[in-house]
Order: sequence, then C-alpha cells, then structure tokens
Amino acid sequence: MDRLATLDLFVRIVDRGSFTAAAADCGVSRPVATAAVRALEQRLGTRLLHRSTRHVRPTEEGAAYYRRCVAILADLEDADRSASGAVAGLLRADVIGRLARMLLLPALPDFLARHPALTVHLGEGERFVDLVREGVDCVVRAGNLLDSDMIVRPLGVMEEVTVASPAYLSRHGTPASPDDLEGHQMIGFVSSRTGQPLPLEFTRGEKVIEISLPARLLVGGVDTYAEAARLGFGLVQVPRYGLANDLANGALVEVLPDFPPMPTPVSVLYPSSRQLSPRVRVFVDWLVEIIGSRLRRNADERPYPGAKAR
Repeated sequence: MDRLATLDLFVRIVDRGSFTAAAADCGVSRPVATAAVRALEQRLGTRLLHRSTRHVRPTEEGAAYYRRCVAILADLEDADRSASGAVAGLLRADVIGRLARMLLLPALPDFLARHPALTVHLGEGERFVDLVREGVDCVVRAGNLLDSDMIVRPLGVMEEVTVASPAYLSRHGTPASPDDLEGHQMIGFVSSRTGQPLPLEFTRGEKVIEISLPARLLVGGVDTYAEAARLGFGLVQVPRYGLANDLANGALVEVLPDFPPMPTPVSVLYPSSRQLSPRVRVFVDWLVEIIGSRLRRNADERPYPGAKAR
C-alpha cells in the first residue's frame, strides 16, 4: 500500500476499533491491513496500536499520529476539491426512515447530479449511533438531544398532529378538549431513550399538558405506530408531513386541532473531533437546503410556544 492509503487505513482502524471493519472499508483483506500497519510502525519506530482479541485502540503515540493523519487527509481532500471543483468518495449518513423516504430521496437525484464523483450510503434508523466507531459521517435525528461531543446543526421543526381512525372515533367518540380523553386509549410509542411509552402532549395557550392514556399496544417504530392508528388501536401523535395522504383520504382524522402537540426539532449531527471533510460539508449544507427549508415552511404555518423533547 502507498503511504496515503496506509494513513487512510490507520485512521479507519482507530475510528472503527477493528482491523476487520477498517480493511473492509478500505477494500483490502485483513492480512494486507495488518501487514501495512506493521510496516508503518516499523518505519516510524514506535507502536501505534494496542491490539486485543476484542478491540483495537491507539497508544499515546498512536493517538497523536491519528490526529495528524486526520488533518492531513482532510487537507488533501480539500486540496483535491479546490483543484477539481468536485467532491468525491463515500458519504455515510444515518437518517430517520420516513424523513429519508419522503424528503431526502425525492431530492437526492439533483444532489448526486451536482456531485457525480460522490456516493451516498444512506442508513435508516432512530437509535443512538456511535458515529466514529461505526464509520458514519453524520446522522439526522428528531427531538431535543442529550449533551454529547457532537456538533449539532438545527434543521427546523416538524409539526405534529394527534390522529385516530374513523373506526376508533366511532367507538370512543371525538374529544373536544384534552379534558374529554377519559375512556380513550393511546398507542404507546416506546422512547428509545427511556424505554417507556411517551405520553400524549397538548398545548393550551402557553401551557403544555402531558397525558398518559391506557395503551394495549406498545410499538417502537414510526411506521408501525401509524399503521396501528389506521387499524383503530388508539390515538397517536406523529409528524403531519408523513400523514398528508391519510388525512386527505380520510383513513385518519385529526383530533384536538386546537390543542396541537409541541413540534419536534430536527438536527444533523457530526463528530466534533474530526475536521469536517468537503463531502460531509456539502451534504450537511444540502440537508439544510432541502430538509430545513421544508420544515421551516411547515413551522411557519402555525406558531408554537416551544419544541418538544423525545
């Protein structure tokens, strides 16, 4: 391997904590990766990595060398972009599934046309992701976020609505205010943060009201949550943009529109410990352009006293 390829491999090994994962990322076999790092250590005259059967971590000298390598590789990518006017390589992003399908994918052809040398690996999920360890460049997440060493760039807020199926409302009645919810049921959406069902949330002027109703069905995915509402299991609160067709065709009915749930903030996160590469920079800027403008338009349609936490 040439020196730059070896530097890239070394950075990947530290990021992933694994020779096997880093070798796969770089398109080489594990024996090739092992030999390349051994040759690098011999050339430098120092040990860069502590190896165990379960994990790989840098030595003190390896950590210092890693920081220099990250800066060198980012500067090289910047130089290449300055010379060619293009970004290249593989961009790994993890995005909320429904947001990816409804907002990102329709606009993605234009983004890829702008950057023909860039490949996007789009993961889907809402769980916590260790970006550096899992080799992910950035994630898009909803809700107020726990403190971390990630850089958080707000994209906007999602308007939320309370809905139920016509069949459910015919059985339980249509409440006129949150005070009328006795005897109703909700579908419990289990928080990935707490492991507990989230209460329903309503605003009355500047006041936020949380109500936990009986729930005979608990779910952990947004798509299952919405489908269970269509089947009449109970009340749910979800982003409006994802249910436009259901609301238009009557499969779901908005409930308590004068007491809307708090909107949910949406943000893109990326590691603060890494110099932002050109490919990540253009992708984050595009997210602000596409998702941010759409969410801001939705939010501007209706004033809110604040934003909810998940």
